[in-house]
Amino acid sequence: MNKAELVEAISTAADLPKITAARVLDAFTASVTTALQQGNDVSLVGFGTFTVKERAAREGRNPQTGAAIQIAAAKLPGFKPGKGLKDALN
Repeated sequence: MNKAELVEAISTAADLPKITAARVLDAFTASVTTALQQGNDVSLVGFGTFTVKERAAREGRNPQTGAAIQIAAAKLPGFKPGKGLKDALN
């Protein structure tokens, strides 16, 4: 499902115009992004939790030359599904 299909599904489920559903989806993604940038978790009970994961710096290899390279530390978004989502899939 891509963004346009998700907007259509939200529009149909909530009986909203597509433009409003698109704004709701954009507001949701912006709010989650802002919260994660501030180091906060976002928990949606029954759905899941968005978190920030820390990846340590490490040494890697250039696959073409085999030379050692340093890979910088990074922060990555993570998602842990909640019980409701897990139960819906199984």
